[in-house]
Amino acid sequence: MSFVLRAARDEDLQHLYEMAKLTGGGFTNLPPDRKSLAAKLARSHDAFARSGDSVIDELFLLVLENVETGDVRGTCQIFTKVGERWPFYSYRLGTLTKHSEELGRTFRAETLSVVNDLEGCSEVGGLFLHPGERAGGLGMLLARSRYLFIRAHRARFADRILAELRGVIDEAGGSPFWDGVAGRFFGMSFQEADEFNAIHGNQFIADLMPRHPIYTAMLPESARAAIGLPHPSGRAAMRMLENEGFAFENYVDIFDGGPTMTARVDQVKTVREASDAAVEAIGDAAEDAIVATGTLASFRAASGRVARGEDGVVLDPDTARVLGVGIGDTVTQVAR
Repeated sequence: MSFVLRAARDEDLQHLYEMAKLTGGGFTNLPPDRKSLAAKLARSHDAFARSGDSVIDELFLLVLENVETGDVRGTCQIFTKVGERWPFYSYRLGTLTKHSEELGRTFRAETLSVVNDLEGCSEVGGLFLHPGERAGGLGMLLARSRYLFIRAHRARFADRILAELRGVIDEAGGSPFWDGVAGRFFGMSFQEADEFNAIHGNQFIADLMPRHPIYTAMLPESARAAIGLPHPSGRAAMRMLENEGFAFENYVDIFDGGPTMTARVDQVKTVREASDAAVEAIGDAAEDAIVATGTLASFRAASGRVARGEDGVVLDPDTARVLGVGIGDTVTQVAR
């Protein structure tokens, strides 16, 4: 089967809703709420329709389509500038050091502080692949195609990029981190807070969250153990981010304590290693690659095979068909 990543359309709403119901909670960017998803689609349409190059707060929503059946089996999102539409809060892990001359001892305490240090960054998020398709490299296609889109529209993205990984969620859908930290100040369960945030934004965090640092030693062991850990289903995503050059720099999600990974856009491996070339021929090709073409709403990406030609690249017939390109068209490709 062949899959193509493309811009989301209004008719994808039902597919997005069905996938959102499969996330299991803690997936703020893909809430199981039709109204919220429709609003995301509308916002994404505006972003795809804008032709300017300035960096403003926009959302691009992309979907992974099975070209044989027309079914949407995955999705991902790219935010151009976080913290402008709604405040972007994180917890920053820090260390407070104190020394006692009388005791002759130095004490170091780990703290969590509410910050918005990452305001203004771009963000990749909302990546979800249908459980029935989690094989054959489709997760990699979803993830890396985002960076090819950013590369194709570099002027509309910030210099720094982040990715929030879902934190530890228990079998009942609760968050040990939330229960031990923020839940004590908000009077609502993790599920309630997560749903409210997905639909209404996180200004309520600013309104209710204490501003003073929280000593992690005062937290329950279950909450401490969850700090900076990804959900088991997100470990592969964390490895992919690390392979792209993202790093954990002591920022964690304020809801579930999951790690926030950051990188410089121009140092992201896919952005750095991708290259553009004209299609010289369509025929036999043996090198596995992710290939993209088009811009904005016409952007498409797929896994395929390429070969170097004398003045361009050779594409295998299936890749050319899925992307809708022919001889003379320009494509961007990066080795898988």
